[in-house]
Amino acid sequence: MNVAEQLVNQLLDAGVRRIYGIVGDSLNPVVDAVRKTGGSAKGGIDWVHVRHEEAAAFAAAAEAQLTGELAVCAGSCGPGNLHLINGLYDAQRSQAPVLAIASHIPSVQIGANYFQETHPDRLFLECSNYCELISTADQAPRVVNSAIRHAMANKSVSVVTLPGDITDQKATAPTPLYVPFRRPVLTPNPEDVEQLTKLLNDARKIAIFAGAGVEGAHDEVLALADKLKAPIGHSLRGKDFIQYDNPFDVGMTGLLGYGAAAEGMNDADVLILLGTDFPYNQFLPDTLTVQVENNPEKLGRRTDVSFPVCSDVKALIEAILPRLKEHDDKFLKQTVKRHAKIMKAPIGSYTRNVEKMKPIHPEYVAHILNEVADKDAIFTADTGMCNVWTARYIDPLGTRRLIGSFLHGSMANALPMALGAQASHPGRQVISVSGDGGLSMLLGELVTARMLNLPVKVIVFNNSTLGMVKLEMLVNGLPDFGTDVHDVNYAGIAEAAGFHSQRVDDPKQVRQALTDALEFDGPALVEVLTDPNALSLPPEIKGEQMIGFATAMSKVVLNRGAGEAVSMATSNMRNIPRF
Repeated sequence: MNVAEQLVNQLLDAGVRRIYGIVGDSLNPVVDAVRKTGGSAKGGIDWVHVRHEEAAAFAAAAEAQLTGELAVCAGSCGPGNLHLINGLYDAQRSQAPVLAIASHIPSVQIGANYFQETHPDRLFLECSNYCELISTADQAPRVVNSAIRHAMANKSVSVVTLPGDITDQKATAPTPLYVPFRRPVLTPNPEDVEQLTKLLNDARKIAIFAGAGVEGAHDEVLALADKLKAPIGHSLRGKDFIQYDNPFDVGMTGLLGYGAAAEGMNDADVLILLGTDFPYNQFLPDTLTVQVENNPEKLGRRTDVSFPVCSDVKALIEAILPRLKEHDDKFLKQTVKRHAKIMKAPIGSYTRNVEKMKPIHPEYVAHILNEVADKDAIFTADTGMCNVWTARYIDPLGTRRLIGSFLHGSMANALPMALGAQASHPGRQVISVSGDGGLSMLLGELVTARMLNLPVKVIVFNNSTLGMVKLEMLVNGLPDFGTDVHDVNYAGIAEAAGFHSQRVDDPKQVRQALTDALEFDGPALVEVLTDPNALSLPPEIKGEQMIGFATAMSKVVLNRGAGEAVSMATSNMRNIPRF
């Protein structure tokens, strides 16, 4: 066999069943080796032909996040593998085990400014934990083996740069044996257990803020909250793992937040950060803080931490829970009551009695989608307002998943992530919650879904504007500019591509349109024309943000007339609670 066939066999041994990418020149020997495996139906590997390599990396990142297993993407030399880089940044930051095959120009031409020459072994260093150039056939299997092990062990990205001429060479070195490893349990230092127990037993008002690191520890976190009588807030990545079946839930803080999480954290004497690397320090209070994290380099890098604990969350709770005394529940009751009031009034008011309101409330669409989607649906959300609507209105249920570009913040992630989710989970309902801005950026992936007959459901929130960018401008005192686009009929484009599609501008049609799309046996798209002036405000508004908004509105009046400012204000009266 040649080096390309040896590489593909190594991927098979590691459990890989598909590679996302675009064929071409230096990558062709690898693609041919994939062809010879016969596809996943015959125990081999499928080649998932996307329309843009960025989509390939996003799809692989989604598969890796959902399965915890190695996912692979590939790009041909020069421009081909350069397109991978944005999706690989997302995978790296999301701790998704992804291997990228970056094919290269002929090895004899490297360093001579050859056609399409780049240096992938340098370019991908910042978005990977392992990035190596294969120079000989003897070296190839060892580098591939190391790449696989780095990606899996570190939950990170590995990049293998492989010149096209070497892939065609005869394999001369033995293939290393690949045996999967079991991840160890990281238990806390006994001194930390003793000191933390004393700290928590002496504290009066304790709040918990949970991130993605609580995965697999849902019941233990609830038991801790019950003992401490602590309200539980969560990050967006932690939502899937802690919000469901949780009587202590008080919502989410941050730019996309809702509920009483922010107030609960501010009012507490002690804040416990569990498995979170929440990046927005402006939303973390100046409170005595405990942080539990199994990656020690993350301890204290976002806010001052008085008590850092390096441990898995579940192991730490199991160690301290028997030592903790029962706390008074006054603080918990106050915070949970405040949260219920907020959810019933400001959040709930956006979805009640709005069936006749035009333009359509985007919150209403998300609310209905939550009701009609499968109990184990996988949602992928575009960055921006779609993050807000899914965070606030999609219930995780303990069986659903919600993923997005939550740490990298890239546009256009939802549809390609849905492709990876659907390819790796053929029996589950996969729903891409897309904004018109994000969808238009990688619109060609509609063709991928139809060509492969992947039954993804694309729900397009079309407000013909970049809503989150508009809000950013307004709160900074700038009139919105460069955010609006002309009306585009995305349902018509999807229909031309072979989708079941429908365009909705009447709120009374929303439920039936979503139901029909979700029940359709194949790819489907529903485009909903939503209010372009509907903006989402964070749960904690600072004075300078309000001043900025007012300043921006005055500029809008001066430059574009009072009518537009009045329209925007009217739409956003929804941000004032309707009790």
